Amino acid sequence: MTESQPSILYIHGLNSSPLSQKARVLSEAMRRIGQSQQLHVPALHHHPREASADLRQAIARLGRPLLVGSSLGGYYATHLAQSYGLKALLINPAVNPHRLFDGHLGPQTNLYSGEVWDLTHDHVAALAELEVGPPGDAERFQVWLQTGDETLDYRQAEAFYRGCAVRIQAGGDHGFQGFAERLPALLAFAGFDPSLWREADFTDL
Repeated sequence: MTESQPSILYIHGLNSSPLSQKARVLSEAMRRIGQSQQLHVPALHHHPREASADLRQAIARLGRPLLVGSSLGGYYATHLAQSYGLKALLINPAVNPHRLFDGHLGPQTNLYSGEVWDLTHDHVAALAELEVGPPGDAERFQVWLQTGDETLDYRQAEAFYRGCAVRIQAGGDHGFQGFAERLPALLAFAGFDPSLWREADFTDL
């Protein structure tokens, strides 16, 4: 791929996978508009250092993708966007998640693969290594939040990403209800030609 071609790197959250609802919806949407080859949805390792290495390799292959990060993936996307000067679309993103794991160390289970692993102090330390400040170039960021997020307090992201294009929707949940309806906005932000998706119907996804 070249930097002149729009592309998307989707970054899933903790204990998630490419089989998550949003990842599958986005993959099907890209297939319908004939752009599957411009989307990469890696299955990330649970350890932040390994996940970060995989994501950096993906960016090297894709050129300058739009980073779409969900939950913990939003934290990764924020770090990478600031490191590489990329655009990022963050969906109910975690803000400084290393500060949220107190009392939650120990066995974890991936919701899709069934893999059981231990969340350790080293995981938390590795997440802390990725901490960055609020974006300085706000135009490169879009943040989609739903107030009904049962996992993260949307107000933390609202405050952290102030100045960016923050869209707050009442209700919803951590998985972000109505994601398919917003795909045109995502594709436009990624830089795809509107003629590719103007006639597409994503309402059944």
